[in-house]
Order: sequence, then C-alpha cells, then structure tokens
Amino acid sequence: MDSFLCIHHLSLLSMISNSQIIKYLSEKNAHAGFIDTLKIKYRPIICPFDRLLKYAENAKSVYDIGCGSGQFLSLVAEFIPSVTQLEGIEIDERLVKNAQAINETFKGKKSLVFKTFDGNSIPESIADYEIVYLIDVMHHVPKNKQEKFVHEIYQKMSKDSILVFKDINLAHPFVIFNKLHDLVFSGETGRELSFTRASELLQQAGFQVIESFKQTVYMYPHYFIICKK
Repeated sequence: MDSFLCIHHLSLLSMISNSQIIKYLSEKNAHAGFIDTLKIKYRPIICPFDRLLKYAENAKSVYDIGCGSGQFLSLVAEFIPSVTQLEGIEIDERLVKNAQAINETFKGKKSLVFKTFDGNSIPESIADYEIVYLIDVMHHVPKNKQEKFVHEIYQKMSKDSILVFKDINLAHPFVIFNKLHDLVFSGETGRELSFTRASELLQQAGFQVIESFKQTVYMYPHYFIICKK
C-alpha cells in the first residue's frame, strides 16, 4: 500500500476511537431481544469496527452484505459525512427490523435501506455502490456454496468498486473461541476459511487484492482482505 493510502487511512482512525463507537451503539435502542441488544451494543469490543470504517472514508455509497441489526451501517452514517447512500441486506427479517429501528434517526437525511434476501442471490442494486462490506459473513455460508457466493458478488459489483472482506482465520488456534461464540449466539459452529484460502477464492473470482492483514482482538483472530473489481 502506498504512503498516501497509509496517511489517508490513519486520518480517520485518529478521529474515531473504539470507545466512541461503543458509546454511540450503547445508546441505540432497537427494542430488540436480549441477545440482539448485546450484539448491537457490544460487538465493537471484539470486532474492529474502527479499522473497518476507514475504508469508507470519502466514499458516497456503502453496501453491507449480511448487515445483521444494521449497527455497522449506522456507524458509517453517523461518522462519515460523505456517505449519503447506504444499503444493507440480511436473511433474517427480525434483524432487518432491528436495523430499521436503530437507524430511524437518519430518515430524511440519508438514503438508508435495509432488505431481506434469500442468502443466495445478491440483489442487482449492489452495482450502485462504491464500497461493499462482507463482515464475518463467509463463515456462515455453507462450505459447498462459498465459492459460488464470492463469484456472484464479483459478477454483480460494479467495475472499480471495492470489497472489504473481514472474517475469522481458520488457521489460527484461537478459531475455537469463535466457534464457541457462534454456538452460543447463533446455534451453529462456523465454516471458517483460512486467510490463505479466502485470498485464493477472492482472486479466483477475479478480484485484485490491494491490501491484506491480520489482527487478533482478545481471543478472536480476524483477517482483512481489501479487493478491487
């Protein structure tokens, strides 16, 4: 990554701290169930949202695949003024309703849409967005569908758009903690990919990897792969 990009990325990190993110989300009220509320308010403790946000700096549009309760797009809408068009898709209608509730304050200020999708067919509207996020989604996709899923994302994204891919590293011994986490909160154990395998899948689909790195937060071994179509 060239020096300009390094400075560009660090500028946002210096302005937005994880404590600010946690404070912002802790004040959100989706009238959701106990587990969903925990995830909305405290996920930034284990997921580095501060690092993820930097890739949307100066963008105008952001798309989130598997957006959950919409907390990440809420952070984008709140902390990145340049972004005016946002869309999140999620297979669970309950979570879509949570997302709509916690983002109610942006009505009339930004175009912010949440939709339910079938988990297989990515909506064509993804082509209207500059930055696409896939945060901890791949390890919930069945193994036999992961390659097709990545290929479809590539095919439907617009040329020169960016994919921010973040997941948990199967090759790290701490992956066991994510499996236990998912068993407790999702009732399933994940189908994590190693950092190497995920990079291969993305490149085989046609993506150009422009940045990649790993970051362990407490017991969670994250990796980031930033790609361009």
